[in-house]
Amino acid sequence: LREGSIVTGTIQEIRPQVVLVDIGYKSEGAISISEFEDEEIEVGDQIEVLLERLENDEGIVVLSKEKAAHKQNWDKIVGVYRDGGLVKGKVKGGLMVNVGVEAFLPGSQVDIIPPRDLNEYVGKVYEFKIVKVNDDRKNIVLSRREVIEAERADQRQRFLETVKEGDKVEGIVKNITDFGAFVDLRGMDGLLHITDMSWGRVNHPSEMLHIGQSLEVVILEVDREKERVSLGLKQMTDNPWADIERKYPINSHVKGRVTKLLPYGAFVELEKGVEGLVHVSELGLGKKIKT
Repeated sequence: LREGSIVTGTIQEIRPQVVLVDIGYKSEGAISISEFEDEEIEVGDQIEVLLERLENDEGIVVLSKEKAAHKQNWDKIVGVYRDGGLVKGKVKGGLMVNVGVEAFLPGSQVDIIPPRDLNEYVGKVYEFKIVKVNDDRKNIVLSRREVIEAERADQRQRFLETVKEGDKVEGIVKNITDFGAFVDLRGMDGLLHITDMSWGRVNHPSEMLHIGQSLEVVILEVDREKERVSLGLKQMTDNPWADIERKYPINSHVKGRVTKLLPYGAFVELEKGVEGLVHVSELGLGKKIKT
């Protein structure tokens, strides 16, 4: 029997404050009853315990069931870390995760998209990659982001192998910029340029899209070597300019909606995607427009 080792003992007696356990030494060991919280135990049960001290000042063997479980889990997790495997755990408050031992999950490693509310992850079980283990301080750092990125890499490869130009695919808006929006296509990010959003005028992508929005788009171009995909939204509908001369012949009278006023004239929308300019000289106002 060595102090610091894990041994098997038999429960001899259950008292209000302690549980007495026989480990084959000259005296029995004592474990606080609090270590058996929410656990049903009976006299005669065999349990694994950590032998902390063979004798304390009172000559009692000091044992711990919790520390034995912690040591076993720690050794197991170190093995998983060395092998590059994954662990499963439940997120607790403050981004601490119970994976058999307490581990830390940095906010930047929760997801590929920074979450707005970290509390929505508390109480849920996920798989994590162990990114750092400090054996001296008994610290573990986890990453869920790396697990997601690895899954997305496999999805991206499968997507690029099967998709072709002209395919219609479902996606979710992941990010919006001044020049367009990035759409998540089952692990593959595609670019929807602002010029391919609508046949009409779009001043900023946020006028049409919002993050998290689901939409159907068409594949315009696939660059498998650079892993880039260009998307189109306006191409999902007919081009209103295709037969413009037939719909709006010269010298015909039409009605439209004024969409923009500028010092040199007014833009008038005839239908979605079709606008025309009425020059200030054709308005009959005799002066510049006040915008």
